[in-house]
Amino acid sequence: MSRRPRALITGASSGLGRGYARTLAAEGYDLVLVARDETRLSELAEQLQTTQHILAEAVVADLSTRDGIDAVVEIIAAQQIDVLINNAGFGLRGTLLDTGIAELNEQDRVLTGAVRELSLAAARRMRARGRGGIINVSSLAAVTTMGQYAASKASTLVFTEALAGELRDSPVTVTAVLPGFIRTEFHSRLGVERPGPGLIWLSVDQVVRESLRDARAGKVVSVPGLGYRLAAFVAPVVPRPIMRWGSTGFSFARTRNR
Repeated sequence: MSRRPRALITGASSGLGRGYARTLAAEGYDLVLVARDETRLSELAEQLQTTQHILAEAVVADLSTRDGIDAVVEIIAAQQIDVLINNAGFGLRGTLLDTGIAELNEQDRVLTGAVRELSLAAARRMRARGRGGIINVSSLAAVTTMGQYAASKASTLVFTEALAGELRDSPVTVTAVLPGFIRTEFHSRLGVERPGPGLIWLSVDQVVRESLRDARAGKVVSVPGLGYRLAAFVAPVVPRPIMRWGSTGFSFARTRNR
């Protein structure tokens, strides 16, 4: 049995999840990598085992389904997970009115329901052991009105803050990460163009580095990037009509780029 710490990462086959996996493997963590793409997931697990000499388990699970969530909860119950990173994403190509209710529910299940269930399963075991850390990837979109995505991310932010409050007197840390725009495959997979100038785009490495630093420092909310930290600081005082106007403008631009 390995004595190395073990991290479970959802959405690990690409983007931010892949970045967390590479960083933690380099730090000597064993990994449980969860995603839907079996080919990419298995390739990543094999690569990290070979290059970093750690153990990496590939778990194929669709967190938009009951079976997928249950499968990962069972892993948390059966293994010692020292760090849980809820990163699985789900984007929609259409607006609220153009998207079927089933797909909206699937998105909410991935971005909110799965995060809640996995976090609670891990938190209970971590509290009993007296150590552990949970990172839930929300989004700076949580302060906007950008459709169901923003609504689900806002729910995850509040849930994470509430869970952190309940664990404040324990050694277990809980952190919500609110990234802005990140250079990943997320937008290209949705078939939309990246909005805005290049300077607003953060690298995966920066987001991973800063969010892990904040989580280890016990911060409840982490906003990577100085510009985005300033935006998050100002957002609560922005009148909601202005926030709605700005969010709607972004949605229209997104629709035209489909």
